[in-house]
Amino acid sequence: MHDVEIREGTIRLGQLLKLASLVEDGVEAADLIRNGLVKVNGEIEERRGRQLTAGDVVEVGGERVRLVSRG
Repeated sequence: MHDVEIREGTIRLGQLLKLASLVEDGVEAADLIRNGLVKVNGEIEERRGRQLTAGDVVEVGGERVRLVSRG
């Protein structure tokens, strides 16, 4: 697992997937989410616009990232 820093208090799931290089674009992010392949804090997430905050853990295809606030 590696950490991804966010500047603001929240970030949308689709944006995080791109920021963390887990997907190449929004279309790929939408496909993965729609097909139930993205987990947030261990639970399958089906909302691309889900707001994430520091401490949340996102998993895609065995890769995990944790959000941290840039303090």
